[in-house]
Amino acid sequence: MAPSNPSNSLTPEQAAQLPYRPCVGVVLTNAKGRIFAGQRADMTAPAWQMPQGGIDPGEEPLDAAYRELEEETGVGRDHVSLVQQTAEWLTYDLPLDVIPNRWGGRFRGQAQMWVEFRLDAPDSVIDLTHKDEEFSAWRWMSKRDLLTVIVPFKRKIYKAVFREFAL
Repeated sequence: MAPSNPSNSLTPEQAAQLPYRPCVGVVLTNAKGRIFAGQRADMTAPAWQMPQGGIDPGEEPLDAAYRELEEETGVGRDHVSLVQQTAEWLTYDLPLDVIPNRWGGRFRGQAQMWVEFRLDAPDSVIDLTHKDEEFSAWRWMSKRDLLTVIVPFKRKIYKAVFREFAL
């Protein structure tokens, strides 16, 4: 566990000693090129994001992306087409005061492999209560809209994904 200090925040040096959590992120697009965004169910303030989640031990990133997509949205493998995957892992750091409260303080942020899927089924297949209730609401957004509502510490990685995927 990360060392603590009176403010329950880490120094940059302490954070730099922590590893990144292996994770996948999913860009789900519709036929119009709009992007799925969900309002985090555990937040009362607006907190929209794309589906994402940890990679289980021994799991391949693409399999984790299909699993996370279905768990968080109800959208199954048979409802989507694989469009593309990032060439490299992308990382982001959590704010120093968030690290001790997220994932038991074991990670400085996430190393993410991103996958783009296109939804080939009607919107009615989206079921936010399918398994993990990660989102309380969802909507299709433009890239610009999503970049304005994402938490600031994830904005850089979202921009990198959109650039690589030419969205």
